Amino acid sequence: MTLTEQINQDIKTAMKAKDKETLKVIRMLKAALQKEAIDQAGDLTADQELTIINREMKQRRDAMAEFAAANRQDLVADLEQEIAIVEKYLPTQLSEAEVKAKLEEIIAATGANSAKDFGKVMGQAMAQMKGQVDGNVVNKLVKELLA
Repeated sequence: MTLTEQINQDIKTAMKAKDKETLKVIRMLKAALQKEAIDQAGDLTADQELTIINREMKQRRDAMAEFAAANRQDLVADLEQEIAIVEKYLPTQLSEAEVKAKLEEIIAATGANSAKDFGKVMGQAMAQMKGQVDGNVVNKLVKELLA
């Protein structure tokens, strides 16, 4: 079952359960997927679907950080609920220790040894761990490892 099919099933389930909050978030995800499919003039691949869901997750995390900085706890709580719903459609997230271990492998494989190689390591890391980790975490760890 593709991600789009799963989202369609979950919309039906949320409608039957009269879960308005979940339904709202899932419909936003579906709209983003449909918009991209129209822009592509065809069906989306699983990788493209994952990229779109990751983009939606990043938007919510960024907004949550801004709301927290503005001391808007009511909006932060709403976004935490949305993030919990969106996470169901992402692959299992890697722990920081797992990310660090993978980064060390990538650094060894690419021969990176200074901050000049940051882009090369980031490119490899994000390609290998796509959807499994937040880019900010990878960025921070790569800087630490190459320092």
